[in-house]
Amino acid sequence: MTTDLAEVGLAECYAARRRIAGRTVRTPLTRSAALSARFGAEILLKWETCQPTGAFKLRGATNMIAALLERRGPDALSTGVVTASTGNHGRAVAHAAATLGIPAVVCLSRLVPEYKAAAIAELGAEVVRVGESQDAAFEEVTRRVEERGMMLIPPFDDPLIVAGQGTIGLELMEDVPDLDRVIVGLSGGGLLGGIGAAVKAIRPATRITGVSLSRGAAMAESLAAGHPVAVEEVESLGDSLGGGIGLDNRCSFDLVRRVMDDHYAVSETAIAAAMVDLLEHEKQLVEGAAAVGLAALAEHGLEIRGQKIALILSGNAVSLETLDRARAMAGR
Repeated sequence: MTTDLAEVGLAECYAARRRIAGRTVRTPLTRSAALSARFGAEILLKWETCQPTGAFKLRGATNMIAALLERRGPDALSTGVVTASTGNHGRAVAHAAATLGIPAVVCLSRLVPEYKAAAIAELGAEVVRVGESQDAAFEEVTRRVEERGMMLIPPFDDPLIVAGQGTIGLELMEDVPDLDRVIVGLSGGGLLGGIGAAVKAIRPATRITGVSLSRGAAMAESLAAGHPVAVEEVESLGDSLGGGIGLDNRCSFDLVRRVMDDHYAVSETAIAAAMVDLLEHEKQLVEGAAAVGLAALAEHGLEIRGQKIALILSGNAVSLETLDRARAMAGR
C-alpha cells in the first residue's frame, strides 16, 4: 500500500522538487516587521498558504502520485487513489489526482469541518464520511485498498510524502543559508520530518522546533512513550494537527525523533491570539495549525533574540465562523 521504506535525505528531496516543478509553487518567505520588532529577532514567514490548494500538503501528494506514475505506469493507478485526511491532505490528493486524470476517494471523520469536505468535493474527488476519528477513516481506506485495489496516498507516513514536504526545507536553506531555527506544526510528522531532513543535511546547526496542540497530540505522546500510541481526538482551532500517527508507523515517527531538537505544546487561547495577530499585522487569514509557531513564541517565551527564525504558515483552510471563535477566545 505504501512505497518501500527508504531514508529521506537530500537526494530524495531534490528528486521530489523535480517531480513537483510546475505543479506546485515555490512559496514566498517574507520578513515580518511587526513580529521581528516584538520578539527582537528576524521573524520570517513561509507562506505555504500560496499553494494552489492553500496548504503545504500539495507538495507531498503531488510527489507521490507523480513518482508512482513514473515507477509503475498509469495502469497501476487505473482503479484510483484513496486517502484519509483532516482536510488539507485530502484536498491536495484531489487536486493532484484531477490534474493527472486519476479517480480519487477521500475518507474523512465526522470531526472534519464541512467546509473542508466541500472544498475536496469541488476538486472532483469522492468524499466519504466515516467514524469519529482519523483511525476510523483509515479503516475505510484499508477496505477500499484491499477490496477495490485502490492505491493509498498516506497523509504523512511514506518517504515520498515526506520528501515532497522536504522541498520546503530546500527553499528555506537557499533563501536563508544561516537560518537559526525553523518552527513547524507537529502532527503526523511528515512536514516536520521532511523539512528537518533537508535542513539538517544542509546545516546541522539549524534547530528544528515542533509545536503540538495541548490536547490530542498523537506524535508528542508517542515520542514521550517511545513508540506510537493512540490518542482521543478533540475539537481544536488547530484541527489540522489532530489525528493519530498510526500504531504501525513506518517512517515519520523515527524521522521526527532524529531531526526534532525541541517541542512545545500550545493552548487554544494562544492559537487564537496568534491567528488574530497574523490577520491584523500580516493581513493574512491562516488556519489554527498554521499559527502554532507564533503561538509557541508568545506562550513559551523562547529565547530567540538576534536570531533568524522561520515560521511555517502551513495552510489557510479556515472559515469565518472559526475566525469569529478565535477572536472571541483572544478577547479581540
